[in-house]
Amino acid sequence: MPTAANHTERFAAKVLDWYASNARNLPWRAAGTSPWGVLVSEVMAQQTPVTRVAPQWVAWMNRWPTPAALASASAADVIAQWDRLGYPRRALRLHECAQVLCQRFHGEVPRDLTALRSLPGIGDYTAAAVMAFAFGERALVLDINVRRVHARVFVGIANHPPHITTGERSAFDAVLPKDERAPQWSQAVMELGALVCRPVPACEKCPVAKSCAWHLAGQPAAQTRARRPQSYVGTDRQARGRVMALLRDAGGNAVDIATIEGAWHDREQLQRALQSLLADGLAEMRRDGQVSLPVSASITR
Repeated sequence: MPTAANHTERFAAKVLDWYASNARNLPWRAAGTSPWGVLVSEVMAQQTPVTRVAPQWVAWMNRWPTPAALASASAADVIAQWDRLGYPRRALRLHECAQVLCQRFHGEVPRDLTALRSLPGIGDYTAAAVMAFAFGERALVLDINVRRVHARVFVGIANHPPHITTGERSAFDAVLPKDERAPQWSQAVMELGALVCRPVPACEKCPVAKSCAWHLAGQPAAQTRARRPQSYVGTDRQARGRVMALLRDAGGNAVDIATIEGAWHDREQLQRALQSLLADGLAEMRRDGQVSLPVSASITR
């Protein structure tokens, strides 16, 4: 009778074989990418499709190939370079992260999980991803795609619970290879979740469908409904985006309030958006009442 260990080993072999033929050609996966390049890619890819990230990552790394290069840049340049990737506070966090790396780690990305977690904007997932993909260490890289694959293949449920539990971490650790394959295995499972084992899966393309507990059970529906994605059109976030676009397009110059008010139909909503940008350190109000990108990266914690 097949054992759990045998099942885990077959899964690893099949997913790694699939990945060898189906991995996307993403620039940060190229040989020789620095730990800094990996860290930048992971921050950029938070809540953003990698197809949008790829050209921005190339431009960013060409301009600021090291933490020291980014640390010496102005906050305004950093936000402008971030362009339309969304959630621009990530740009300021990355800027601050570069400064901390120069101040505390001699301008190098530390090869230590605790040290990585101490960096601005770096949480458990990103720290583990850098340890795995930059340094080749065995680390629990649990993003939404990896968790979905694990839930279906090994647990037999449609999706993972909203929050990572201690039990889920232990279960994932039990199937993560103990040898040098662990980093690539994590990358392969992540890719499988992104391309095949999606919320609406393409099981006919899956290399492990015949041993997937959820698939074999007839794909039972999730016990709880997945939350609908938050609407963007007409929201304060869209209003913020309009203001940010004006400030970026100004090329470092200030923008008068009248121009900003003309960018959005709801004046009250626009004021909320502007005040939130000022509070987040993404914009500055000048003495003459005009608004510009920030001179320094002052970040609310």
